[in-house]
Amino acid sequence: MAYDTRVIGEHLTVDIPDGEFTVIIGPNACGKSTLLRSLARLLKPTAGTVRLDGADIHTLRAKEVATRLGLLPQSAVAPAGISVFDLVRRGRYPHQSILSRWSEEDERSVRRALDQTGVTALADRPIDELSGGQRQRAWVAMALAQESPILLLDEPTTFLDVAHQISLLDLFADLNRTGGRTIVAVLHDINHAARYAGHLIVMSRGRVVAEGRPADVLTTALLAEVFDIEASIIEDPVNGGPHVITRHRGGASAPATEHRKVAP
Repeated sequence: MAYDTRVIGEHLTVDIPDGEFTVIIGPNACGKSTLLRSLARLLKPTAGTVRLDGADIHTLRAKEVATRLGLLPQSAVAPAGISVFDLVRRGRYPHQSILSRWSEEDERSVRRALDQTGVTALADRPIDELSGGQRQRAWVAMALAQESPILLLDEPTTFLDVAHQISLLDLFADLNRTGGRTIVAVLHDINHAARYAGHLIVMSRGRVVAEGRPADVLTTALLAEVFDIEASIIEDPVNGGPHVITRHRGGASAPATEHRKVAP
């Protein structure tokens, strides 16, 4: 993978399991977003091929790819003044033709996506008047309205508070578990990745250094090598998977503050 003459990754081979929730993690600038852009046909590899259900993705028609694969990019830009509803309805474009009209199915898909992401009340608001978190949820709604069997998400929890992060990750997990969608997400939070991923891909310096079940992949040695952190791994009390606790490198812990009861 390369941008002009700048090589991002070499000898990169990755297989996305069908019907799985795959999460890609790694340090900044290691090639995560570039890999996702390649999978979405936005970037053509300088060598090798990207295959979608066995076919070279670059030999398929753009509309055919769009009905099978949806993408939430990292830095999406909306036209000035566009409303949330009009942005989300753009997710239905791959399902329409020149002669087709807006259908009841299109309307249901858009309304469902607005509801799933909690932005129904914002439907008539211009995107550029919203907070970063609200805009992010509107973009997620557009990707959901596309209703493609494969969903690629580049840092979908960016700008979101913890409650909305968990809400969206739970939604993606439900789409995968009950809806059968193949989900591929780039995440920065290692513990979110460990909790939600059925398949974990770890990247470093443009290469895949480990992949598999989070319990098999995440080790203290790997965290030290890839992320340069010292950590302990314990059992997640929620799902029994791995939970990473980082260690402080600043020396001895500060002494506990003595609390004294003051008489009234």
